[in-house]
Amino acid sequence: MVDRLHPSGLLYATYEHRLIAELDPDRRPQHVAVLADGNRRWARTNAPGQPLVAGYQAGADKLKEFVEWCDELAIPVVTLWVLSTDNFQRSDTTEIGPLLKVIEQMVTDLAAARRWRIHPVGALDLLPPETAEVMKNADASTSSINGMLVNIAVSYGGRHELRDAVRSLLAEHARNGTSIEELAQTLDIEHIAQHLYTRGQPDPDLIIRTSGEQRLSGFLMWQSAHSEFYFCEALWPDFRKVDFIRALRSYADRERRFGG
Repeated sequence: MVDRLHPSGLLYATYEHRLIAELDPDRRPQHVAVLADGNRRWARTNAPGQPLVAGYQAGADKLKEFVEWCDELAIPVVTLWVLSTDNFQRSDTTEIGPLLKVIEQMVTDLAAARRWRIHPVGALDLLPPETAEVMKNADASTSSINGMLVNIAVSYGGRHELRDAVRSLLAEHARNGTSIEELAQTLDIEHIAQHLYTRGQPDPDLIIRTSGEQRLSGFLMWQSAHSEFYFCEALWPDFRKVDFIRALRSYADRERRFGG
C-alpha cells in the first residue's frame, strides 16, 4: 500500500488503469493458462544462499496475485501449472518436499478465499497422499461457488493426460460392452475430449510462459491446438500486472484463424 501511494507507485497504477481501459472487453480471452517458469532462477539471483523454496514461495505469492488480476478482468477460467510430472519424478525429496508444502498452502489459501472454484488437474495418484487430499478437499469445498474456475495443474503432464483420457475412454466402453472393433469404428475427437482433465471447459485462448522459454513442454497438448501464445522474458516472481495486461493487449490485436 505504501508503495502504491508513493508518487512513482501512483504513476504506475495510473498507467495500469489506462492500459486496462484500452482493452476491448469483447476481445478478452475466456480461458488463460500460465506456465509460471523461472522460480528457481529467481531464487538463485534474489535469495542467494537461501534454499530454493524461497523462489517457490515467491512464485506461489505471484500466482495468487495473478488469480486476483484475472478475476478483476472477468476472465472465467484460469489454469496454473504448478508442478509437472517430469519435475515431480526428476526432483529429489529434499527439493520436492518443500515445493509440495508451498503448493498445498497456496491451494488452501485460494480455497479459503471462498471466491473461486478450485479444480486440480493432473495425475493426483502420483502425489503423496496428504498432498492429494489437500487438492481434493479444495475441489470439494469450492465446487458450489459461482465464481471464476481456477485449475491447478499439479503433477500434470500432457502425455499423462492423454494416457489417462484413453484409459478412461476404454474403461467406459468396456463397462458398456463395446468391443474394440466397434470403438475403432465410432471413435471421434469429442469422445477423447470428454475424458480430459479439463472436460467441459473451454480450451485456453491464451497461454503465457515466463522466463524467456518458448516452448509448451507438453502443457495442455490437446487443448492448445488453437491457442495463442505469449512469451515473456521476466522470471515468474517478477511478472507484473502490466506484463499481464500487455499479454492481453497482444492477444486482442491478433486475428485468430483456428487452424486456417
